[in-house]
Amino acid sequence: MLVRDAMSTVVLTIGPTHTLRHAARLMAARRIGAAVVLDTDADGLGILTERDILNSVGLGQNPDLETAGAHTTTDVVFAAPSWTLEEAAEAMAHGGFRHLIVLDGNGPVGIVSVRDIIRCWAPSRRHPATLAG
Repeated sequence: MLVRDAMSTVVLTIGPTHTLRHAARLMAARRIGAAVVLDTDADGLGILTERDILNSVGLGQNPDLETAGAHTTTDVVFAAPSWTLEEAAEAMAHGGFRHLIVLDGNGPVGIVSVRDIIRCWAPSRRHPATLAG
């Protein structure tokens, strides 16, 4: 199975000046764990994850004052839609992260997460009665 088959095509793109609270609200509303941070001044893409926000709050930083740009990972490993899920999982395990921005041509077309990969690899859910039996 390929990354294109597992990735989420819901890609939240925010700017580096968004506050962490605003980013968290947008991510929560879409039920996603990462946002692509597009910095047009730096001409690059980064990623802000729920873990980045959690770490900031855990340090006692104010989510209304902290910006996405200050907590964005800019040394990003990107995936291609044609990667296998094994390649994506290997990149995640090697890099110690849970999300990959998927690039195709002109920009991001999706995000693949560990959860997406597990969903594809896990056996289909069985009815609870069949599990007891």
